[in-house]
Amino acid sequence: MNTTKIVFIGAGSMSFGVAMLRDVFASVAMHGSTLSLVDIDAEALERSYQVALGMNHASRAGMTIEKTLNRRDVLPGAGFVVNSICVERCVLWRQDFAIPKKYGVRHTLGENGGPGALSFTLRTIPMIMDIVRDMEELCPDAFFLNFSNPESRIIMALGRYSKIRSVGLCHGVFMGHNDVAKIMGKAYADVDVTGVGLNHFQWLTQVRDAHTGEDLYPLLRKADETFDPAFEPFARKLFRAFGYYPSCSDDHIGEYLAYGYEAGEEGYGFDGDDANRVKVQRDMEQRIKENRYADWLNNPSGERAVDAIVGILNNQKRVIESGVIYNNGAIANLPDDAAVEVPIMLDAAGITPLHMGKLPVGCARLLNSQVMVQQAAVDAAVNGDKHMALQALLLDPVIHSTDAAVKILDELWALNAPYIRKCI
Repeated sequence: MNTTKIVFIGAGSMSFGVAMLRDVFASVAMHGSTLSLVDIDAEALERSYQVALGMNHASRAGMTIEKTLNRRDVLPGAGFVVNSICVERCVLWRQDFAIPKKYGVRHTLGENGGPGALSFTLRTIPMIMDIVRDMEELCPDAFFLNFSNPESRIIMALGRYSKIRSVGLCHGVFMGHNDVAKIMGKAYADVDVTGVGLNHFQWLTQVRDAHTGEDLYPLLRKADETFDPAFEPFARKLFRAFGYYPSCSDDHIGEYLAYGYEAGEEGYGFDGDDANRVKVQRDMEQRIKENRYADWLNNPSGERAVDAIVGILNNQKRVIESGVIYNNGAIANLPDDAAVEVPIMLDAAGITPLHMGKLPVGCARLLNSQVMVQQAAVDAAVNGDKHMALQALLLDPVIHSTDAAVKILDELWALNAPYIRKCI
């Protein structure tokens, strides 16, 4: 097996930090490589570093483990850069959700669609562009693997403004896979799906028996008629209207649509997230103290970053269920400069999207309207331009009023002022 250097930026993340470490050390193919951990939070970085040292010893992986507060120290020689950073994630996200609500906007999460997504975009893309500019200088042949939201907008910006090879990775398609299996009363492993579309808004263009290849859509439509009406009711309404099941969940899909508030207006579970972060932190500290990692090493997280790295590094022609990539024809009836989510193949050539042809017309029309919103938001973010940001809001189907858009933007712009700047 080949070895490489992986730079993990945001290694102290409570969302993806532990998952990435579990997957790296559970993979025999990673043995002997270098793992460079980067975070601006020294305490969180040290905690992840100690876990990495413990897992390296427990797995006998023989990896070189580094840590730094400055990514430029470790980017030279990197083969892969994994990103999971977010600016004051829940602190600012609460405001992204609350401010539009104050002006009458009905929305579900405020993360990947609607005015909250514009706010995320304005503060996140300049930071991402800084990382890839450093990569262009210090490791221009490295791959950028992104976990951070808003995935579609980040990958769109990189596709437009950088030659760094990049892909966004998300577990959303697994959620849709689980939902259709549940509706049909089948085990997850007995069902195979193909997801095509945008991040957090894919259409399952195929639902088949994993063993025989039988088309299961007739069974899914029949089972849907009598299944618990409280289960993902919004996605199932779209399924009946457009003929294909949308993924990944009501609240995520609802972010993109004018009537998406029907999926629920409670927002993200911020308090639960805070409690979970405390729980994860305590668990990590306890494991460090007890040197206890066997269950993590025997149970990879299910995320696909390490699968992607191994596929590229060892020329395995490995296909993974979905990656967010710059379209360039992968979905024929979405714009070439959209960021789309499709199955991808990983080998020595890098990241190759599987060309999926055309989406069903109705599904494509629904997604095309959102692509234009994302394009406008990326324009606003890379130019640091408030006028462009207003246009992005007025394009967004979630916005119901020009006056509300102006007031929302004034507050969101002020909230993000420390992070907004022209970055191209």
